[in-house]
Amino acid sequence: MGVHDGHRKRRREQFVRHGLDAFADHEVLELLLFYAIGRRDTNPIAHALLDHFGSLPAVFAAPLEELEQVEGMGPHAASLVALLPAIFRRLRLSAEGQNLKLTTTEEMGTYFLDLFFGQRSELMYQVCLDGKGKVLCCRRLSEGGASAAECSVRRVVEIALRCNAVGVVLAHNHPSGVALPSREDYVATSQVAEALSAIGVRLVDHIIVADQDFVSMAENGSIAQRCF
Repeated sequence: MGVHDGHRKRRREQFVRHGLDAFADHEVLELLLFYAIGRRDTNPIAHALLDHFGSLPAVFAAPLEELEQVEGMGPHAASLVALLPAIFRRLRLSAEGQNLKLTTTEEMGTYFLDLFFGQRSELMYQVCLDGKGKVLCCRRLSEGGASAAECSVRRVVEIALRCNAVGVVLAHNHPSGVALPSREDYVATSQVAEALSAIGVRLVDHIIVADQDFVSMAENGSIAQRCF
């Protein structure tokens, strides 16, 4: 057994005993890279990633092509790092049927911060809720460029009917901006609220996400609030 093999074994045992809470950020990356880079010291590569991107969240939000440019990172290692946030988003989208409830602004914001983590293009999602705030379904409505995600009012209504929703939460991100509603956001939100009201469904909120911040259009008075 080589020196790196012994170190890797100790790191894995540390994780099994204590979980990631006992790890520094560079040690998290070092452990992860064990599974893509064989028989090499991954500690310098982990430090290089943090130096290049500035933080652990920024590493996992980085585009695949930028990860590959860091010294020591090949296509396999870059793909592994990029895979984790994609898996996390898939788990979030699978929340329906797991008794997840979104009944407060904080719960909604946290849910969508996780869902949009690492996304580089502007996306829009629709979450349908029952009368107690339980998530019935989560669907991607659109994907646009870095400046606009188009909202199809007809599709929002169709999804709400298909899921037997009592309430709907919309969310989209501003990848290159701040989490503040644009004029287009206000117009689209009003149109959706009116169309949903016509079928007896309430637009609960429209969450806008940018970086690790979010804004609730219900909280700023753009949507009439009503608790579950």
